[in-house]
Amino acid sequence: MTDQSTLRHHAALMDRVADRHGIDLEAAVLTGSMTFDEVSEAVLRCVACANPEDCAHWLDREEARAEAPPVYCRNRALMTRLAGDSA
Repeated sequence: MTDQSTLRHHAALMDRVADRHGIDLEAAVLTGSMTFDEVSEAVLRCVACANPEDCAHWLDREEARAEAPPVYCRNRALMTRLAGDSA
């Protein structure tokens, strides 16, 4: 079972990725662009990622703002869809 600190860490990474792409995950749930269950599933996909440190480094780079999520991101398709919804 995954501990709470791991879940919080990955939820924060996921929120940072979303923020980089102009996505407000809370607003996405409130407007129906995604369900709360989809958020939970996305966090669990993130937990299963083998590259969380690489993701954190990518997020720390300024040029990451203009890029799509890394190819290894397990939530890349979700973030791409939500970025299109918020455009």
